[in-house]
Amino acid sequence: MNNSILLHDLTHEQLGNLIDEKLKAQLEQLKKLLDQLQDSDVLLSRAETCKFLKIDSSTLWAWTNKGKVTAYGIGNRRYYKRTELIESIKPLNK
Repeated sequence: MNNSILLHDLTHEQLGNLIDEKLKAQLEQLKKLLDQLQDSDVLLSRAETCKFLKIDSSTLWAWTNKGKVTAYGIGNRRYYKRTELIESIKPLNK
């Protein structure tokens, strides 16, 4: 009986409303998380890009020079778009 939930003095309507409120709150949190992940203008620094792709900075430099990934710059800083990085990943032929 430790894992049991006892509901006393709740009508079907009240129980439905409680469930609806909790589901709405959870769905809102999920929607916010998905919106953050799908933001197409998320820019990553060199270090963040290396961490995201799990590669060394020399590999990132080589891929940028070969045109495998596109870098965007402001002054001496270089940034990479997360969506473009994901799009650049291609399936391997077996």
